[in-house]
Parts: sequence; C-alpha cells; structure tokens
Amino acid sequence: MRANLLILIALLFITASAATNDNSRWGAGYFPNVSLTTQEGKTVHFYDDVLKGKIFVIYLMYTKCQYMCPLETARLVQVQRILGDRVGKDIFFYGLSIDPENDTPEALRTYAAKYHIGPGWTFLTGKKDEIELISKRLGLYSEPDPDNKDGHTAIVLLGNEPAGQFIRNSAVDNPRFLATVIGDFLDSFKTTKPGKNYAEARPINVSKGQYVFANQCAACHTIGHGDTIGPDLLGVTSMRDPVWLRRIIAVPEQMLAEKDPLAQTLYHKYKQVVMPNLNIVDEDVDALISFMETQSVAAKKDVQSGPTQAAPAHAGPGSRRR
Repeated sequence: MRANLLILIALLFITASAATNDNSRWGAGYFPNVSLTTQEGKTVHFYDDVLKGKIFVIYLMYTKCQYMCPLETARLVQVQRILGDRVGKDIFFYGLSIDPENDTPEALRTYAAKYHIGPGWTFLTGKKDEIELISKRLGLYSEPDPDNKDGHTAIVLLGNEPAGQFIRNSAVDNPRFLATVIGDFLDSFKTTKPGKNYAEARPINVSKGQYVFANQCAACHTIGHGDTIGPDLLGVTSMRDPVWLRRIIAVPEQMLAEKDPLAQTLYHKYKQVVMPNLNIVDEDVDALISFMETQSVAAKKDVQSGPTQAAPAHAGPGSRRR
C-alpha cells in the first residue's frame, strides 16, 4: 500500500499508431461488443455504447467487496468532482462488476447512492465469461490469487478511444493528478503554459499525518467540513477511546467481524459503506491521529476567536449525541 501513497506517472502506456475514427487497431476489431446491463436496467453494447467515440475512465469493482473497491470508488468520486460537469459530456466513468451473480441493477443503484455518484458515471453488469473477456482486453484482468482477497488489482484504465490512447494507473492515486491526466492528456493533448523553473520551485511543506490523511482518508472523510461518504472527523481524537480509534484505523474489518457496537452503528449510519483495511503501519497511524488532533484543536481555536462562539455545525463521528 505504501506505493499507493506515491503519485505515479503511469503504470502502462498503450499508444496506437494512428488516431482515426474507425481505429481498427484498438476499436471494434479489438474490444468485444457484448451486451451489458446498466444500474438502470438498460441494455448497452460494450464497444458501440460504452467506448466508441468517448474519453472514458473504467475500473473493476463489485458491491460486496470489503477491501480496495470502497477506496477505489471513493477516490474516483473525488476525481469526478474535480472534473465537474465535464463528466457525462465529454468524459464518461464506468464501473464494471466482476460479480454479476450478486450485482443486479438494483444492487448497483444502491451502491451508486452510497458513494454519492454523480451524472455521467455508469455501473455495468453482464455475463461472467463476457466480463472476464472485457477485463482481459482492457488489461485489467488478474489471475485468481488466494492471497488477493479483492479478486482484482486496484487499477483504472483511462482511455481516449478515437485517438487510440490508453493509460493504466493506480485507481487510488492522487485525485488531482488523475483529473489532470484525464482532462488534459487524454482529451486534447493541449499544451499548457510552463510554470516556474525547478530552481524557483518551493518545497512542499506537508506533515506525514497530513499526507496520510490526504491520500488514504480524504476520499471519504473531512475534518470540520461535514459528513461525506463517511463521518466528519472533527474532534474524533477527544471523543473516542484511543485504543478503539487506533483499531478502527488499522483493522476496521476486524471491528465489524467482532460486532463492535460502535463500528456497527457507524457502518449502518453511513449506508453500510465498508471501511477498507489500508494496511496502514503503526507509525502512520500515530501520525494520522496527531494530525486529526492538531486540526481539531485549530478549528476549536478559530471558533473561540471569532466574533461569536457558535457551536460547530457538525459534531463529528465521535459526538456523544449519537
């Protein structure tokens, strides 16, 4: 997981020799045109309706996944928000289920609602063997591995089908980086004004805790800006038992398996979104808790120093009023 904390340039580039409308090398002759079903119950054909003529983002997922899928989806929701109303107009997001037996259109609609999916993002299900064929052609297929509980790798394919340009990248990468790749490189290959030269660049002053939060937690949580996919973490370090807090960060799936009352309450309150085990090491847990505490103290001071000492709009996940 440490590799996922780094901003990766790309894992693989696939560049076609020419950008033509029929795109014979990476077009209809390569991608299967099998029938799939959307979360709305609509039948679509994979090449004609999903890929052809589009700039797209596609990844593998399944609604009952308790490992990387929740983070993948939450991270891509961040990317969608950065891209704004371009999604659904000239950029399209797709989640392809690798568990079609359980992922009915209804299950996919429920999943989309949990993660606050916006317009321009479609979930797809179909026949298992045909989904496997699609994932192989997309370069997203993973051989069965008993050590990989996810059943797939956390990779996203970014594609410009008309231009024959495709990039595979970590699906849990920095969302602004992914949005830049999608919005600039894939669609128009436009040039941008150069920034300052290297000698003039300022060092990035980011603490370890801030870095861990931005890369591992910010997809689902804020500190003082309200609930999103998961609860606001403002004040959580003072409202929760320290041992409990460390465990829910390090081994959330064990907390649910043990039927921890508080873990179960939060799980049901936030639409049964599973908090994945991100394999965060003890050192990073310490840094993360320290960062959340510092941010909460700073927010409290800001409120107290204001013209009126108003109560926070949101009490955070550790509120005793729950």
